[in-house]
Amino acid sequence: MQKSSFAQIILKLLISGLAVFFTDWLLSGIDVTNFTNALLIAIVLAFLNTFLKPVLVLLTIPFTIFTLGLFLLAINAGIILLASKLIDGFFVDGFWWALFFSVILSITTSILEGLTKTKVKTY
Repeated sequence: MQKSSFAQIILKLLISGLAVFFTDWLLSGIDVTNFTNALLIAIVLAFLNTFLKPVLVLLTIPFTIFTLGLFLLAINAGIILLASKLIDGFFVDGFWWALFFSVILSITTSILEGLTKTKVKTY
């Protein structure tokens, strides 16, 4: 297991900020004013996903089971919409744009994090 350091946290936030900025460029229903706001969005989303999302997931277990997990996408979109209300300079034009933003952001972040991983030799 790898220790988490301050530099790794900063790198993860920078990657998330780049992913937010790229997703803004890709989707017309999303507006991020500048890269500083993209970093702020990454921080707020990290905070909301750490503290609010587990509570929402727990409270909506029956809906999640009934929809075979697809309700988790709605929770992600809701968190994106909440973040857009909290941050000036971040606009999301409705639920569907938030859903698309969430999916593309996840894919982009995964790809960028995969590119920054270093290979570790195991014997």
